[in-house]
Amino acid sequence: STSLTYTRTYYADNVARLGSQPDKQSPEYQENYDRMKVLVDELKSRSEKIKLGGGEKARKLHTSRGKLLPRERIDRLLDPGTPFLEFSQFAAYELYGKEEVPAGGIITGIGRVSGVECVVVANDATVKGGTYYPVTVKKHLRAQEIAQQNHLPCIYLGQYVDIWMFLLKHK
Repeated sequence: STSLTYTRTYYADNVARLGSQPDKQSPEYQENYDRMKVLVDELKSRSEKIKLGGGEKARKLHTSRGKLLPRERIDRLLDPGTPFLEFSQFAAYELYGKEEVPAGGIITGIGRVSGVECVVVANDATVKGGTYYPVTVKKHLRAQEIAQQNHLPCIYLGQYVDIWMFLLKHK
């Protein structure tokens, strides 16, 4: 199994803590901490799986053709050491039954390019060959809407997308 890790920081990594200090020795705190840790670990695990895209076979095929994976393309595009605020990472999560569509087949978010905050939209060809699903379209349009509302430039990192195959399949 191929293990990929992405080291780019996210905005939530740098949030200051507010409020009073809890009593970390209390049974109530320990119980809440233990329950929350299970949930956070599960969330992190699911998030890491989503970041892998369409699975190991698809990633190997993609890289064997000399192509960068979408998160690698985003990482190379953004200014070094700057964060990426990803939108809707869990889009399409368990939406299509057993058919997995990680991140809705498209990675969107805000990152800094040459010192300018930009919305980035990157198609993930490892997910069903880049097929657009209805949720992919919604996520893509939402990213454009965020760019427009915040007067941000939009950068598209695309590859071959076959929306018609999906539409024919799901008529």
